[in-house]
Amino acid sequence: MNDLGVDEEDGMRRSFTQAATPKNHKSSDIDAVISKFVLAENGREGHVEDEFPEVKVDFQETFLGHTSPISRCRFSASGNNIASASLDGTVRIWTYDSSTPASRNATIYCGAEIMSLDWESKSDRLLLIGTADGGIKAWNVDAKRVVCDLSTTEAFPSVLDLKCSPVEPIFVSAAASRGHGSSYIDKLGFASLTVWNMKMWKAVTVLPLGKDPPAITSLCFNHNGKILAASATDGMIHMFDMAAGLQITGWPAHDSAINSILFGPDETSIFSLGSDGKIFEWSLQNQGHVLWSRNCSRFCDPESSKICRHEMALNANGRRLLVTSGSVRAPIYQVRGHRNGLRTLPHSAAITTVDWHPTLPIFVTRSADNSVRVTSIL
Repeated sequence: MNDLGVDEEDGMRRSFTQAATPKNHKSSDIDAVISKFVLAENGREGHVEDEFPEVKVDFQETFLGHTSPISRCRFSASGNNIASASLDGTVRIWTYDSSTPASRNATIYCGAEIMSLDWESKSDRLLLIGTADGGIKAWNVDAKRVVCDLSTTEAFPSVLDLKCSPVEPIFVSAAASRGHGSSYIDKLGFASLTVWNMKMWKAVTVLPLGKDPPAITSLCFNHNGKILAASATDGMIHMFDMAAGLQITGWPAHDSAINSILFGPDETSIFSLGSDGKIFEWSLQNQGHVLWSRNCSRFCDPESSKICRHEMALNANGRRLLVTSGSVRAPIYQVRGHRNGLRTLPHSAAITTVDWHPTLPIFVTRSADNSVRVTSIL
């Protein structure tokens, strides 16, 4: 370990397997918009996730370098590197492909629980790390050092999400004050959304959310970085014009807190995952209209919700949606398709975080059993 608290080797042990195969909304307002659609969709789906066929695997690798449950894991913008973070405050950067140089591999010790990760999307050299004590670190994977160590205000110590603009040298942090409760969501208080400049490494503006806004759990930029979507614990989706620094629209999307939000591949829709396990694809051309939905509540059980914030990930073409799971397998839903979904190969504990490779049919699943698996499917 060097004087920066970094192991030069990644310390990840691997095994390889080759296989043949508006804030004050009411529940009734939301129900009026989506209930008929959801009932129809769920009737067709028939709650048959257990009958989904298992994925046909090209190859799978398992990494066993973490010593506590893994909270977040993200492919880099190129897909060559993976960053994984665990509850003990360590972040590991590693490769799954033996042909990729391991020169960037490292273990970073942050001294606090890691709550969020994001890669800078243009250079593929910077990793942002958000912690539970208000810290935001910028790690340069080539220099193997922290190039900037920022802090949120003391009132908002939980850095729940970080998102880099796909175009501009800025990122947005979603931080929250501390609440009271036993579940992940109940421990969150009010929200603060801050825009940071990545050249000067300082905060440049705070996005307006109104008085005492519920915590923001997930952020997503559209393809050109002009629009930022944010989801909240009161079930609202907020949309911001980044040039103006103002909220341009928002709507009540869930009866529960929203855990995860993603723009669709053609930018005409947005996906939301509620803490109750309901998934909706919302039209951005006809606001409030649901294009597609699924109910994966059986995978979002209360016990797993105590240790993680459930999330989802879309593959490169936006047609397969991978969701975290309180079970040992995770569902992969076929978006707007007539075919059944798929099931991942099993871990030995709940699947706490997921991500897709940016271009290839490869996904990563991380589990409460401290393992990380990279799976390439046929």
